[in-house]
Amino acid sequence: MRTFVIGDIHGGLLALEQVLKKAEVTTKDTLIFLGDYVDGWSQSAEVIDFLIDLKTKQNCICIRGNHDQLALDWLENRHEDFDEEMWYKHGGKATVEGYSKISPERKKEHIAFFESLKDYYLDDENRLFVHAGFTNLNGVVWEYFPKLFYWDRTLWESALALDPNLKPDDLYYPKRFTVYKEIYIGHTPVTRIGQTVPVNKACVWNVDTGAAFKGPLTIMDVNTKEFWQSDPLNELYSNEKGRN
Repeated sequence: MRTFVIGDIHGGLLALEQVLKKAEVTTKDTLIFLGDYVDGWSQSAEVIDFLIDLKTKQNCICIRGNHDQLALDWLENRHEDFDEEMWYKHGGKATVEGYSKISPERKKEHIAFFESLKDYYLDDENRLFVHAGFTNLNGVVWEYFPKLFYWDRTLWESALALDPNLKPDDLYYPKRFTVYKEIYIGHTPVTRIGQTVPVNKACVWNVDTGAAFKGPLTIMDVNTKEFWQSDPLNELYSNEKGRN
């Protein structure tokens, strides 16, 4: 049995199917999805159908991404904290168009799926899986603003800016990086720093390799750090814009 972590999918079902096949995933393996299943390419609803079905076949841990929460707010007609125009510009338009073609019954199933998503997952080896990050210096249990689990960017920015010469016992070493053995995140694509493969800084692994844009989708073996990638999403969906 292996444990895999999968980065942000953003409606790219073709890419998800590719990486599961490349990694030779079996029903004995555990799959940890870091969120952002929707918003970007045209198959957001199909991705959710795929995950709902996959959860009946094997152990799948599905974490909430900010785009998943936005889609849920839209599906449930909650607009008080929701800038719909901004959401459209960042992939929501494709999601709305996709959901216009599905039945009310399927929408209810998808709402239940979105509502079941976890804010984070902590395994028995003290490895944290979270979409974006956390801000409390003592860890996720103490986080005062749960929305930061799927909106924060300071964890990754701090990891990128950290002096590699600092040691964990140094007075100035960020306490957030001492709480967990490893932290796996998505949310901020590594393409922003010119990369298309998973990037490790301090104890943080970022496996969002830009599938919403022109990067590939990545699946990684948590124990060995071996990873597999899809074709770039703009090639798999050559007639679409995605979030480009």
